[in-house]
Amino acid sequence: MNFSSPRIKALAVTAGFTFWFFIISSSLGLFSIELLGIFLVIVVGITQIFAIKLSSGLDIFAKINTKIFLGLMFIFVISIYGMVFKLLKIDPLRLKKQSSTYWLDTDKIKQSTIFKEY
Repeated sequence: MNFSSPRIKALAVTAGFTFWFFIISSSLGLFSIELLGIFLVIVVGITQIFAIKLSSGLDIFAKINTKIFLGLMFIFVISIYGMVFKLLKIDPLRLKKQSSTYWLDTDKIKQSTIFKEY
């Protein structure tokens, strides 16, 4: 983002604001295309008018927005994997078949080989 023009930064930040507007309004049950359009026009207008003056602020916001978005996406993907593994009863730690095991096979142990140690 350091080498981008202020206008491109403004568009990137507008996309971020629009994404969060969509997420928050959808979760509250208030989303509509008309509100999204009005919000988009207002934010594009403001960010494009003040793009040069807000360039460093837009850069900081874009970095913070990216970190939050990627963090949430990582949590979402890991959660989906966990749910799918739970539904399919897959244990990812025990996927490989092993011929040897750490447990003793009690059927094959002879009584003469067992000693008590005190």
